[in-house]
Amino acid sequence: MPAEPQDAHRPDHAPLELERFLPYRLSILSNTVSQAIADDYQARFDLSVTEWRVMAVLARFEGLSAREVAERTAMDKVAVSRALARLVEAGRVNRGTHEGDKRRSVLSLSEAGWEVHDVVAPMARAREREVLAKLDADEQAWLSRILDKLLGPPVPPRSGQPQSGAEATVA
Repeated sequence: MPAEPQDAHRPDHAPLELERFLPYRLSILSNTVSQAIADDYQARFDLSVTEWRVMAVLARFEGLSAREVAERTAMDKVAVSRALARLVEAGRVNRGTHEGDKRRSVLSLSEAGWEVHDVVAPMARAREREVLAKLDADEQAWLSRILDKLLGPPVPPRSGQPQSGAEATVA
């Protein structure tokens, strides 16, 4: 009688049940919501999801470096760098030099960037309301608490950093 392979019954060789795997489910939810919002602005403004996320972060936290934008979005530094290059080239982001450290670049939305932001942000908020409308008020509060618990506290602005008054929505 042939021997059964030793690893045939090891649980670490069992396929993931993706429909129950939290990271997969969160990724699907994020991608679905982000794409629904992106459908509203991609064709109109020739803006990628990554570019919008960068713009939303710069609207909320003016004067960040590219590294800080990547940290605040939890996106790959290369993807952020490429998005920033496109945004600067399109005239939507200004790149300046930090007053205290001439080696450091600081980023901010240009007037053209604010014009796009001020159209896209309300669209993003409207889509967010559509998604949240599927939950009652208690479920919305619960979801917010759970996300806060899983993600940890938000990264605060650097001390002395100018902060935009605009409420930015990232999708």
